[in-house]
Amino acid sequence: MTETIGTQAIGAAAVRGRSREGIAERLARDLRDGYVVNLGVGIPLLIPRFIPDGTEVILHAENGVLGLGPPPPPDRADPDLTDAGKQPATLIRGAAIVDSAMSFAIVRGGHLDVTVLGALQVSAHGDLANWYVPGKNPAVGGAMDLVAGAREVWVVMEHVDRTGRPKIVAECTFPLTGRRVVTRVYTDLAVFRVTDGQLRLKECAPGVGPEAVRQRTAAPYVEDLSS
Repeated sequence: MTETIGTQAIGAAAVRGRSREGIAERLARDLRDGYVVNLGVGIPLLIPRFIPDGTEVILHAENGVLGLGPPPPPDRADPDLTDAGKQPATLIRGAAIVDSAMSFAIVRGGHLDVTVLGALQVSAHGDLANWYVPGKNPAVGGAMDLVAGAREVWVVMEHVDRTGRPKIVAECTFPLTGRRVVTRVYTDLAVFRVTDGQLRLKECAPGVGPEAVRQRTAAPYVEDLSS
């Protein structure tokens, strides 16, 4: 294990990692049988199609679905049944539809094993910023309830933003959603875990080496690829 200080990514050569679907598939492999998991919008909503066979995961959407299934074929879509991103959804056997008050009672009552969210920034200590870019319209949603109520917070995102700036940073510069709440980060380039307030690189994406991750990460972390 080695401690690494990340560097700014602007100007770094492009590197091909996982697709958005690939990020969702990689996270889905870590979901355990029996988990109750909330899915945020964006990449998290790709996860239902990648739940491993034989693994029962109860997926929660904050709009009031408990038991979310994969997207339906286009000709079977029900306009009255959508996920949190307002996209057509299906239900698994035994699913429940509840009102908003009950949906957030599930969140605030500590009934979620994991919430999977996108992010604008994640800090070296697990701080999360994902609701507001200064100068643009805020989008609070239920993220603040989710990071406070779930046992674990797993982030899925591209490793850098559209301008090439790292999204894993020493300290978040955007307003925080939660402080020291993130436990895992899945990007197109790598998988990190946050243990005792310390960021640890656990895995590089296929075809991506540790140096490429280092060049595109602006936070100190421990390189722990052996376990």
